Amino acid sequence: MDWYISLTLLLGTVCIVMFIGVPVAFAFFTANILGTYLFISGDIGLIFMPMEFSNAITFGLAPVSLFLLMGEILLHTGVAFKAIGAIDRIISRLPGRLSIVSIIGGTVFSSLSGSTIANTAILGSVLLPDMMKKGYQPSMSMGPIMAVGGIAMLIPPSALAVLLASIAEQSVAQLLLAGIIPGILMAVLFFAYVIIRCMINPALAPNYDIDESALELPITFSLNWSGKQVYSAIYNGKHLKFYNRILPSFVYIIPLMLIFVVVVGSIFLKIAAPIEAAALGCLAALAACYFFKIFNNVIKISGISGADFNLKHIGSALMETTKVNVMILFIIAGSLVFSQALSNSGATNGLLEAVAAMDLNKITIVIIMVLVLLFLGAFMDQVSMLLLTMPFFLLGAQSFQVLFDIDVIWLMVLMLITMEISLLTPPFGLLLYVMKGIAPPHIKIGQVVSAALPFIAIEVFVLILLMTFPEVAIWLPSKLD
Repeated sequence: MDWYISLTLLLGTVCIVMFIGVPVAFAFFTANILGTYLFISGDIGLIFMPMEFSNAITFGLAPVSLFLLMGEILLHTGVAFKAIGAIDRIISRLPGRLSIVSIIGGTVFSSLSGSTIANTAILGSVLLPDMMKKGYQPSMSMGPIMAVGGIAMLIPPSALAVLLASIAEQSVAQLLLAGIIPGILMAVLFFAYVIIRCMINPALAPNYDIDESALELPITFSLNWSGKQVYSAIYNGKHLKFYNRILPSFVYIIPLMLIFVVVVGSIFLKIAAPIEAAALGCLAALAACYFFKIFNNVIKISGISGADFNLKHIGSALMETTKVNVMILFIIAGSLVFSQALSNSGATNGLLEAVAAMDLNKITIVIIMVLVLLFLGAFMDQVSMLLLTMPFFLLGAQSFQVLFDIDVIWLMVLMLITMEISLLTPPFGLLLYVMKGIAPPHIKIGQVVSAALPFIAIEVFVLILLMTFPEVAIWLPSKLD
């Protein structure tokens, strides 16, 4: 069978089965059964297929589960949402402050859980009604919420980055570090866009005052022991408003930043491997949540309550992590066997040889990869896109990355950014329809697309910058050697 017929058969099977609504993992399994029977020893290949599934799951994927757990702990205990309230108090005088809050909050949620689609729905449900109520225009309410995933895919801890590096058998630590500078750059550009646009046209995000009476309430210090109050003091100073604005940031924001420092710092300083760093991150998240609970029993801050930290919430976090992790592992197992079927059918080598015969340069090949990912983003989530294209882009000696001598860390950063952009690109970007689903009924899909376009332009600018100056991505990981 010619390679292009094999390629069309296998890829077409996956796409058609997903199109009719079958879950991604089972779409890969369907193509695997067909591909294994046709190209890997017929019935014998089917008998050994479960063994191949088992071999596809390695210990190197453990950080994915641990980063997911870390995010679920912070979400189920409510710590992440309380951090949003604290941020809102600090930046109360900035133009478009709820848009900035959505960017910061969305980055926290998405980078910890790794699912931009789920977190767009969560953040939109929490913040969008309040933003609309306060008169925010769609471009300043929906746009930032949809855009934050671009940052989340880059700034660690990113479960998708860990997944990408693990399957490609590349350094997880280097990829996590490589995303920091591009992610910070993208965040700065988002902030600058929001602030400048709101300064030029304040009607896009009308200013509003938080309840100043709440800030005038006293801060109560109380120490309880065995259910009895052993000490109590009330502070009524002239700088009370200042303390009530700033103190929540020390309580709810700095501990979350310390989790980031524990994870990234332990990797950068070579104290821990990525798997160990992810485990340390989970312990740091538990410690932070327990601190918040204890703090609530000691200091009362007007308008800010402590974290709801108990075994029930930890159990919920474990259950949600298990659900997501099982889904991801099923997809990984199916896709890696799928890549073997592609290789045995001759489709992988045939396509690569056809591209190599065109005598294209490295940048042209990278642009082709970007366009493929942008197209797939119209109807696939990031994990599916990643695993469907990996056999051609990264896996093995016969891949675009090897044939055209492309720096693998740089390429993976470009892939992460492109996958996120693809979920926003009209007319079929998945995040556009997620936002349309949670927005008020009077919001049209055209308004959703218009809200996303400025942020897509910023992400594309960062992507082009990285393609032009690879050092932006590879400088920091080079310091790890």
